[in-house]
Amino acid sequence: MKVIGLAGWSGAGKTTLLTRVIPHLTERGLRVSVIKHAHHAFDVDIPGKDSWRHREAGAAEVLVSSTRRWALMHELRGADEPRLPELLAKLARVDLVIIEGFKREPHRKIEVHRAANGKPLLFPDDPGVVGIATDTAVETTLPTAHLDDIEAIAAMMQRSAISVEDVLAKSFSEG
Repeated sequence: MKVIGLAGWSGAGKTTLLTRVIPHLTERGLRVSVIKHAHHAFDVDIPGKDSWRHREAGAAEVLVSSTRRWALMHELRGADEPRLPELLAKLARVDLVIIEGFKREPHRKIEVHRAANGKPLLFPDDPGVVGIATDTAVETTLPTAHLDDIEAIAAMMQRSAISVEDVLAKSFSEG
């Protein structure tokens, strides 16, 4: 199982890019999973539904299962946010895990940068950035690809991905 991240400021287009890259990778036979970081309270179930009511009532975890999918929600209830190694350990094995966000974790990342966003690049200060997907020219020796060049970005992600074991070892040594 290999791991690569997509990191960038809010509004750079990380999610949009992922929704274009994932089908490209899966059409080539790869099994892909995603870990997404959210910076705010979020919900994956609908207020008023049973799972929401169980969680609101104080359940530490709520697992919802059907013939099509299952989802596990874990409420932190004041505990620290889990770090990336803990979350990676919860995933089923796949060919490639793409991490969206977690820009402060030490894993390898492709930076997603959009000029109109008006935000600075991450790569000069983040040694984990190993490539850049952007809509503008960037002065760097890192590999770059245009945001619309899905094939080039997917190839960059695959070339830059490292084993989950290497990610875990790096996280523990730097964490």
